[in-house]
Amino acid sequence: MPKGYWVSVYRTITDPEKLAAYNELARSALRPWGARTLVRGGRVEAYDAGTAERTVLVEFDSFEQAVAARESAAYQEALAALADGVERDFRIVEGLD
Repeated sequence: MPKGYWVSVYRTITDPEKLAAYNELARSALRPWGARTLVRGGRVEAYDAGTAERTVLVEFDSFEQAVAARESAAYQEALAALADGVERDFRIVEGLD
């Protein structure tokens, strides 16, 4: 069964305190889904049409788990805490294996 991945690219962070609150809530919300954070910030080299922005990559055992975690009540609370504190591109993608 292919894994599922959350890919978030933060275009702007306007409220670091909201982001910090979101991070705490999201960590707890994702634990029951077996989420593994593979990338959170760090160095970025951007090529072609890319821009060097904060990137987060979270792995799940399946695409379905990734979607269910995003829709869970606990994660919705984390999103409410984040509110308008960032502008990000968020997507869920299916892995190859």
